[in-house]
Order: sequence, then C-alpha cells, then structure tokens
Amino acid sequence: SASAGDKPRGAAVSGKPHRRVRYRVISMFELNGQTAIVTGAATGIGEAIARRLAAAGATIAVADLNLPDATTVAGSLNDRSFAVECDVSRRDSIERAVESVLSKTGQIDILVNNAGIAGRAAPIWEQTEEDWNRAIAINLTGVFHFCRLVAPHMLKRKYGRIVHIASIAGKEGNPNMVPYSASKAAVIALTKSLGKEVATSGICVNAVSPAVIHTKILDQLTPAQVAYMTERIPMRRTGTPEEVAAVVHFLASPDCSFVTGQCYDASGGRATY
Repeated sequence: SASAGDKPRGAAVSGKPHRRVRYRVISMFELNGQTAIVTGAATGIGEAIARRLAAAGATIAVADLNLPDATTVAGSLNDRSFAVECDVSRRDSIERAVESVLSKTGQIDILVNNAGIAGRAAPIWEQTEEDWNRAIAINLTGVFHFCRLVAPHMLKRKYGRIVHIASIAGKEGNPNMVPYSASKAAVIALTKSLGKEVATSGICVNAVSPAVIHTKILDQLTPAQVAYMTERIPMRRTGTPEEVAAVVHFLASPDCSFVTGQCYDASGGRATY
C-alpha cells in the first residue's frame, strides 16, 4: 500500500493515473485500521473470509443470525473484532447491525455480503412461493439493503470496498435450483450496476462466483446435485472456503483500486467468461 499521506495506488488526478507511487515494505493487501462487515461469518466461506481479513489487520464485524457462533468466531480473530446479530432477510435487523458497527468503530471500510442459502432442491413446478421468497430475501434483498445503508457512509469518506459472494449458478443456472440461481444472477447484475454508480467515488464493488465449495451448505443439496456441479469442474474437486477468501482479500483491499463492477470466478475452471 502507499506511504502515509499518499492516495491509494492507481488513484487518478484529472483522469490521469499517477506516474510514480511510493511503497512501504509491508505485506501486500494489508488492512490495518480498517473495519469490515462480513455477513454469514459464523461458519463456512464467511468465517474463512473473516479470518483472512482479520489476519491482514482489519477489525471484523462478524454478522450472523447465529449470535453464539458469531461471538465465538469474533473472539478467535483479534481483540478488536466483535459479533453482530443480523437476520439478512429483515431490513430492520440490517439497519440495527449497521448502526451497531458504526457506533463501535465509527467507520465501515469493507462490506462483504456473503450470507446466503441454497434453498430447497426441486424443479420449478415443485418450488413454492415461500421457497422463492426466502431465497430472494436472503440472497438478494439483504444484499440490496446492506449496500443501500453502507454506500452513503462510504461516499462521505470517499473510500470503500464492497464484495458480494455470488455463485457460478448465477452465470450458468443449476437445475432444480431456480430460486438460488436467479438470486445469484441478480447479485452479479447488482454488482455491475452499483460499481458504475460509485466508480468515481473511491468505492470499488465486485463479486466472486464460487463453484461448489466444501461447506455445510452442501448438506442442503442432494448427492446428485453435488455430483452434477463437481463433474463440471475441470479441476475435478470442490473448492475450499480459504480459496474463496483469498480472492475476496484482494477485492477488499486498497490494492484493488482499478477493478470494479467485475465478477471473479473461483470455480476450478468451470466458467471462463
């Protein structure tokens, strides 16, 4: 990262990139002095992301509906991190979570919208309106509300990193997962739209689309569904939460200064577009 007093790397002046940038000898992608909200961080990919960002120096707000587990995770990160109870399907719960983080730290530099559900495995004619509404509320509407509430704070500070965890299903569409696939496709579109809205404001917005990752969410799927997804991965294996967290780390860092509105695959080669 740049020396104290420098603007973030790649920042433009009158539309022109800096010709010279001074560097300190430090670890890349450091996050010292930054606060990150990571939703669904009590387990799985979210926990791995929280651990990675905390190791880079960030204060983590471990936001999860499961407060006891979130508290355990937060306590294992560093002495600055803390748990926040949050039901991402409820606007009022998200509002309270954001207010709580701001009251504790006074800033939100990073927002990682990770919380999500796979939903019920069934063809569309067996999916109920409740199945649809639940997937959309958790996977999409929660992302909308978090961005809507956090973006104004980032705009005032002229800095921010927003990362959404989408899915390869949002690009390709998985059978028997219509609500999930549709919600994740919408998250990718939301990422591109918001990225353009704040592109000149020091805020970068990106998404990561994992293929099948070895987490507890696989318990919601049938063996046939897991096999369908894994067989289509050229690496012929599931990914790990830590591999997704590594991609998120870059996108959440000041080093991600000229990348926005993008969707990065963590798919073992399954998608190439």
